[in-house]
Amino acid sequence: MYYKREIESKIEQYLASPEIIAIFGPRQVGKTTLLKELYARVENPIFLTFEDIELKILFEEDIKSFIALYIDPYEHIFIDEFQYAKMGGKHLKYIYDTTDKKIFISGSSAMELSINAVKYLVGRIFVFNLYSFSFGEFIRVKDKNLYTLYTKADATISAVLSKKIYGYLDEYLTYGGYPRVILSKTNDEKKEVLKNLLSIYLLRDIKEIAKIADETKMYKLLKALSLQIGNVIAYNELSTLIGVNAVQLKEYLSVFEKAFLTKTITPFFTNKRLEIVKNPEIFFFDMGLRNVIIKNFSALEDRVDKGAMLENFVFRELVERDVKYYRTKNGAEVDFIIDDAIPVEIKSNLSSMKISKSYHYFLENYKPKKGYVLNFNQIGEKEFNGAKVLFLPHFLAGRVGL
Repeated sequence: MYYKREIESKIEQYLASPEIIAIFGPRQVGKTTLLKELYARVENPIFLTFEDIELKILFEEDIKSFIALYIDPYEHIFIDEFQYAKMGGKHLKYIYDTTDKKIFISGSSAMELSINAVKYLVGRIFVFNLYSFSFGEFIRVKDKNLYTLYTKADATISAVLSKKIYGYLDEYLTYGGYPRVILSKTNDEKKEVLKNLLSIYLLRDIKEIAKIADETKMYKLLKALSLQIGNVIAYNELSTLIGVNAVQLKEYLSVFEKAFLTKTITPFFTNKRLEIVKNPEIFFFDMGLRNVIIKNFSALEDRVDKGAMLENFVFRELVERDVKYYRTKNGAEVDFIIDDAIPVEIKSNLSSMKISKSYHYFLENYKPKKGYVLNFNQIGEKEFNGAKVLFLPHFLAGRVGL
């Protein structure tokens, strides 16, 4: 069965445009499935994959014959697993410049595209990132009727409906949003799928494509990062723990990000002298993968890292936005600043609609029109320092600023 992805509506806007459409993301999030769905909608298409070694070699070593056989006879060209091709960007540019075909590519890593291909494809390509299922996509798979209510939910949501949605959020935060995990029938099966996904990441995408030989150090770093999501990265401490220098450490972090495992966010500031904390914070794209790394699948209410998990969830829901964190040298902190304007704080239980001193400090100094406090039990809005602050459930994080 095919499950519609949120990214489809964005891609559909460019189906008739001449630019190449590239869909990149981690393994097993549904890129091939999405590509085949698009393939079924267009006229005179061909579907190719560079897991076919002979096809890939022809593309790399005899591009003119490749065009004669697989490009010229068709109108729409779909190439899966594009990251395996050497000189991919240069040859793709040649096809684009010498034919009038609509080209779609997908790949399980942005490494080849970001390192070697962009210089060839500027102005010729639209890149879309496909991740594991968002929480909204997750609910749509689990309960279509509940999904309809979820899409309409706002600050008037009832406590009963909120509790039901939080039940699904607990599962989502524990096992993540990979399609194969979502469709698994038992928790043991979910765990086994996640173990296999982690092995694929380490052995194929990272070890092979990034040419990193030391799998042990990679795993040690991933485990260390898993235990400090939402914290500022301390490069010196991590370097000592893993046994690599700062340059190697930053290379590892860059590879993890290009392989869609983790993402760093930078600080928001306007006054470097007073505000800037230079190092980034780290988050995971999928909590299921993070939890299998630390071997902890306990329910949210039983976890000491509940706050960090909720913060990572909000990051994931806002991943396509401009997300920064706020921290001053005098200790004022706000979890996220969205689009350089909107403060977002993540809390657990609140006894009343109140904000922290740090949040007050941000409102006083930047005077935003709107802010958010995401929490379990306070729903509504209140004005502070001239700003309308909305108190919403965590699962409505995707509505921030909309």
